[in-house]
Amino acid sequence: MCLAVVAWKVHPRFPLVLAANRDEFYARGAARAGWQAGSPEFWGGRDLEAGGTWLGLDRSGRWALVTNYRDPSERKPGAPSRGQLPLAYLAGGAAPAAFAGELALHASAYAGFNLLAGDRDSLAWYSNRGGPPQSLAPGVYGLSNRLLDTPWPKLLRARRALEASLALDEADAIREALFALLLDPSPAPDDQLPQTGVPLEWERRLSPVFIQSPEYGTRVSTVLIREAEGRMLAEERAHVPAGPPVQTLIHPISAIPPAI
Repeated sequence: MCLAVVAWKVHPRFPLVLAANRDEFYARGAARAGWQAGSPEFWGGRDLEAGGTWLGLDRSGRWALVTNYRDPSERKPGAPSRGQLPLAYLAGGAAPAAFAGELALHASAYAGFNLLAGDRDSLAWYSNRGGPPQSLAPGVYGLSNRLLDTPWPKLLRARRALEASLALDEADAIREALFALLLDPSPAPDDQLPQTGVPLEWERRLSPVFIQSPEYGTRVSTVLIREAEGRMLAEERAHVPAGPPVQTLIHPISAIPPAI
């Protein structure tokens, strides 16, 4: 994931509402979202180069996502894949904050990352570039390639659009509003661009919610909505570089029943 916005225990009917984009080089192989076999079994996409995932959830309603922390000066050859972190969380039984606390003990081995991990009761965020793990109170949050709620223009736009969607009362309407926000191609003005160490051309290219370029861009958009009764609705839409307009492939929605 390179952008995620989440409403945690804000909507009276849907305690979890999450919208996220994964940005990546088109040449990097990936499997579409669905139930992935292995230990753990999880719903999500699979990175075919390193074997991890950017976002995954299990049948009990536990979920996790990871974003990179953008720092082009950092070099960690041989570092473990950050995509293994959501899998490690899903494979265990620890609460989100407990998992993040354990991860913090060896997180320096990884290149910079952010991890959001949740279950039905709690939500935690941890970055190995941002201090100790945090348990998050109910609220609306945004995460990109810096720290939680770093006010990059695209994050602020996405968070405002998520907040507007919470006025809706039906899952289908919220879902379509979230996918619409994830397709926002508006670039940030130059005077609002972050300075993360990449060339100005790349800062411009990376500034929209939805990124398009010849070799790199938004590969998939994902929406998760949990109903108050526990059922999780999950859908991924994949984007391929086919020139304007971007071709969208819709993966059928998965309704994951609450665990018994």
